[in-house]
This record gives sequence, structure tokens and C-alpha cells, in this order.
Amino acid sequence: MSRANLNDLQAFVCVARTGSFTRAAAQLGVSQSALSHTIRGLEARLGIRLLTRTTRSVAPTEAGERLLATVAPRFDDIEAELAALSELRDKPAGTIRITTAEHAANQVLWPKLSPLLRDYPDVRIEISVDYGLTDIVADRFDAGVRLGDQVARDMIAVRIGPDLRMTVVGTADYFSRRPPPQTPHDLAAHDCINLRLPTYGGLLPWEFEKDGHRLNVRVEGQWTFNATQPRLRAALAGCGLAFVPEDMAQPHIDEGRLIPVLADWCPRFTGYHLYYPSRRQTSPAFALVVEALRHRECGRSASPTVTGRTTPA
Repeated sequence: MSRANLNDLQAFVCVARTGSFTRAAAQLGVSQSALSHTIRGLEARLGIRLLTRTTRSVAPTEAGERLLATVAPRFDDIEAELAALSELRDKPAGTIRITTAEHAANQVLWPKLSPLLRDYPDVRIEISVDYGLTDIVADRFDAGVRLGDQVARDMIAVRIGPDLRMTVVGTADYFSRRPPPQTPHDLAAHDCINLRLPTYGGLLPWEFEKDGHRLNVRVEGQWTFNATQPRLRAALAGCGLAFVPEDMAQPHIDEGRLIPVLADWCPRFTGYHLYYPSRRQTSPAFALVVEALRHRECGRSASPTVTGRTTPA
């Protein structure tokens, strides 16, 4: 097959994976009209329709699905092998794309990877904050970050952070107006700052556990956000109680700006893991990223964990 036809097949794979001529054109660095012309030419040469186009979406036909399943893995293998050739270079180089949630990006990835980039100027890191539990293979990410119990079994998982703990916090001014809750049920009488994530749809319940008894509480309040930092800011402003990762709230607790409550109802649970496909050909740059992120307990045993938690946003 000629090189032009191989390029056309690669263009088809990109459109089929993204489900959009606009996004595929941006990834390939071509105009949308040129990409549409390429796909029409490929379909004409093959004598079969590969994509079904509507005003809102693009999806592979049955023939397109078959071609995608056959061709796409081979392009992935070729790209992986080309990336592996960077081992022959004196310095690791390349772009590593990671999808993660906001909390992990701020509390784990940034502090661990920023020193790495100072030492390796040819390595580039792209962090995509996304709460949709992205398919890293389909969306062409090198790796993703999730809580340990959320990683699929067919992935390689590397622990990159300690066990986590959520905490309920409010200001002294807020508690001067309402008594601190003694049990999660008392939250019904409080103004709570809610969280809504796209993967969940509705408002996320606050998850508690004590003496083996697990309790999900749906709270009410005037404020709802889709990320943690605004909820923490609202709590600091005295707008209500926030349920946030303890490591984010701790500096404010230490300085007396926030007061934690319900501590005996907030156990630790499995921390973040970097995960990637087991078939991935590891490049020197990727290996550096993995080692920089790898969690080390410094001689201390890990705390008991509780599985089944939702990802801190």
C-alpha cells in the first residue's frame, strides 16, 4: 500500500476514535475540509462507507468498526516502537500525556514532576484534568491517575501517593452560628457545600465509616461546585461545611482558619495510582515519570485502607 493510503488510514482512525472531524483535524494539523476530502477518497477507493455522519456526530459503520479494530492497534504498535527508539538518544525526550482529577494533579503530580522537568528539559508533560474516568487507550493518553481500587485489572498500576482521608471542615465564625455536628446525621441541620461530578450525574453523597458501619449522607446547601478548590474557598469564607481531602485542608487547619469535625467518621482509604496499558512500550521519558511519581513509604507501613470510595475532586 502506498504511503498516501497509509496516511488516509491513519486519518480514518483519528476520526473514528474522536467521533469528530473537527477534533480529528485539530489533532492531525489539517483543515476539516481537507480531512473530509481524505475520508471520502478512502471510502471511494475501498468502495464502502466507513463512517456515518450526522449533524452532531460521526460514528464508524459496521465496516468501519472492523477496519478500526484491525488497523488501529497496528498504528499504536508502530508509534510505540518509534517512541522506544528514543532510548538511543543521550537524553530522555518526548511528551507524556496524563489524565487525572484536579486533586491528584495539584497534590501529587505537580510537586513530584516539576523538579523532573527542570533536570530534563527535553521531557514535556501534558496534564489533562478530567473527572470522566477517561479511556486512556482510546484518547491516546500515556497514563491515567485513579484511586487504587478504580484501576482496571488489565492495567499496570503504580502507587504514587499515600492513603487518603476526607475531612469535614468549617470556620469558627460558621460554628458560632450553628453547633458542630456530632454524627453525619446532624449534617441535615447544616449548610453544606455540594459537589457534582460528570461521572456521577447527581450531587455526590458524603461517605463516612465508623466501626465497620458505612454511611452515605446526602447534604443540602446554597453552594454546589464541580471541583474541590472552590468548595474549600467557600468553606474558608464561612459559607458552610465542606467535605474535602484532608491534605488540602490541613494547612488551613494548622493555622486555625478551619476547624475539622466528624474526625472519627472519616477513615483512610486507598491512595492514587498511576496506571497504563500492560502492552505499552516504555520509553526512557515515561520511565523517568513513573519513577518520579512512585510512592515510597520511607520505612513506614501503609495505613489500613477502605475501598470503594469516590475520587476526591
